[in-house]
Amino acid sequence: MELVTPEIGLVFWTTVSFVILLFILGKFAWKPILGAINERETFIEEALLKAEAAKDEMSRLTNENEVLLKQARAERDMILAEAKKVKDQIIGEAKEAAHTEGARMIELARVEINNQKAIAMADVKNQVASLSLEIAEKVLRKQFEDSQKQDELVSQLLKEVKL
Repeated sequence: MELVTPEIGLVFWTTVSFVILLFILGKFAWKPILGAINERETFIEEALLKAEAAKDEMSRLTNENEVLLKQARAERDMILAEAKKVKDQIIGEAKEAAHTEGARMIELARVEINNQKAIAMADVKNQVASLSLEIAEKVLRKQFEDSQKQDELVSQLLKEVKL
């Protein structure tokens, strides 16, 4: 039973040893341990603050990236719309120019046809006049071969002409 019930001397020396150990630990070990714990606590707090700041910065950058992406998409859509507008305008101008050029060429062809027609008509008239004169000349020569017929023609013409 001696092991279970401690004697007063053992308790005294154990308490003295414990107090000395506490004093030595308090003097030499507790301050560095508490300093290390405080330093570690400060480091963890700073790391948490930095992590929170990094999280906030990442959130901000993500938002900025989304805004920039939306702006880029809007700008792309605007550029594509403007390119389509320019393309349509160029096609319209080309169609109009082709239409104008076609109309001009048709008008030039019409003028050329009319000119050729007028030339042909003048040529036909000249040929008809020439043939008519030749025929009239032949008829008159035939008529004037006989002098009696000439006299009859002159008297007939004089009758028709009344002064």
